[in-house]
This record gives sequence, structure tokens and C-alpha cells, in this order.
Amino acid sequence: MLKTHVEPKRVAGADSVVVKEIYLSLQGESSHQGLLCAFVRLTGCHLRCSYCDSEFAFHGGKRMKNAEVVEAVLALKTPRVEVTGGEPLLQPGVYPLMESLLEEGLIVMLETSGAIDVRLVPPQVHKIVDLKTPSSGESERNDYRVLDTMNANDELKLVIGSREDYEWSRAMLPRTAGKPFSVLFSTVFGKLEPAKLAEWIVEDRLPVRFQLQQHKYLWDPNARGR
Repeated sequence: MLKTHVEPKRVAGADSVVVKEIYLSLQGESSHQGLLCAFVRLTGCHLRCSYCDSEFAFHGGKRMKNAEVVEAVLALKTPRVEVTGGEPLLQPGVYPLMESLLEEGLIVMLETSGAIDVRLVPPQVHKIVDLKTPSSGESERNDYRVLDTMNANDELKLVIGSREDYEWSRAMLPRTAGKPFSVLFSTVFGKLEPAKLAEWIVEDRLPVRFQLQQHKYLWDPNARGR
């Protein structure tokens, strides 16, 4: 049975979020890969992807005022910050949080699942939208309205763990033609050999950016705060 979409929601007076962790590292993915970045990981996700690498963020955490989160990020002394999860758009307080981070002059990124439309996200935010491929087990939850509400700041990420995923992702490309955002193809770590995906992209001459999850090659792939 098709699962219904979760609608993005702003709530008047929402000035806090439940935070799992805040830390400093290098950005491991996207066109910002390799750059110093603060990470704000929020608690909670309504998806259960087979290849999820952040299940520890499904529960727990600490409720913090948005002003406290901004203060903690500024203390890390880096010009960019990524809000991630879990699925951060489940929390109404995330929208004013991103606005507050932008007001501090920070480069703000958002990692989101593609299962919630991004139309309420401030347009200055760099959105990395992770549409779910078939092997995730959650591709029916994709909200394809994101393809119409993403802008030139944004990047569409497709995480590929099999030839089926690759063919599904390749078939998605015509829907992105003429859109202002870029498209990233990434492997499920430990599932698909990166060289194989690279070969497929070259063979088909796809107009995508191949990427690896850099942090998983630098550090323990199961480590927290990386």
C-alpha cells in the first residue's frame, strides 16, 4: 500500500529542536566535500532505510533552544554548518533554526531524505536531497515535488547499492533535465564497489557527479562525530 507523504510544517513559536549531537568535522559528501563543517544532527526519522548509517539518531537526544544551537555552532568557528538527522524536516523548529544560522552569515546546508518537500526551506540553504533508491526499501516514500522546489543551491543525491538501483537512478535523470540543481551518484558503503559504479557512469556518459562518503574512508565508518 502506498504510504502517504509527510507535509512540511511550520509552527508559530517553534523555537527549539531535539538534538542528538553537534560536532566539527570535514564535510564528507556533496560539492562541499573536504571542507571544514559543523554538524547539527537532529533526532528522529520516519523512514527505515536498509542501508541507514545513522540509526542511533532515531531516538534520544536533548531539546535545545535554537539560540543555544546557534551558540554551539558558532563556538566551533567554521563558516559552514550542516543540519542533518535522522530527518530534520520532521521538526518544525528546524526552519527558524536554519534562518538564525543564515543570519549569522554561515553557509548552511541541509541533508534531507527526499520524503518531505523542501518548499518551506529558506532558499539560501544548500539542500542535499537524498531520494531513496529501491534497495533502501523506502523508495515509495519519495516526494517527487522536491524536483520542482529545489534551486541552483541544491544537489540531488542518489545512493546506489545494486545494478537495479543504478538503472532506477539513470531512469530518473530525464526528470532532472533542465533543472537548476546538480545530481550526485553515491554508493552504499560496503555494498557496491565504487569502481563498479564509476565504470557504469563512464560507460553511459551520465551527466552526474560521482562521489564517495569521504569520512567513511578517513575514519571508522561506524564512528560517531565524524
